[in-house]
Amino acid sequence: MPKTPHRAAALGGTADDVEAAFYESLQRGDVEALMACWSDEDEVFCVHPGGPRLVGPVAIRAAFEQMFGNGAIHATPAHVRKVESLASAVHNVLERIEVLTPDGPRHAYVLATNVYHKTAEGWRMVAHHASPGSAREPDDASELPQTLH
Repeated sequence: MPKTPHRAAALGGTADDVEAAFYESLQRGDVEALMACWSDEDEVFCVHPGGPRLVGPVAIRAAFEQMFGNGAIHATPAHVRKVESLASAVHNVLERIEVLTPDGPRHAYVLATNVYHKTAEGWRMVAHHASPGSAREPDDASELPQTLH
């Protein structure tokens, strides 16, 4: 796959900028803008709710092109928790998704983890992993006692 200039690099200098561009491209159904958020590395991966692991930009592009064939994805970040360092950032995002049902528009909630690396081209997404959706907003378990497995 030939390397091309990324539009995301022009948007700003942070992982937050790339994340904003990613969600904007979902809402517009714009696969070119969406792929500009991703690193060109062969090992990038994406897991959609209940789906298989997609590895590499070609597989990720194909999946989003298929999804956009049904229209844009109305996903907006409702709440984000971040762990950041100089060269990587991990964002755990509560996504609010608008879905059309026979009874009209409804909202579903998905927990997604987005991982970004600072590359020679700027910040880029290297992983997106989304949980199956739920009809109600999940509770934040940060108040519960912490136990390991």
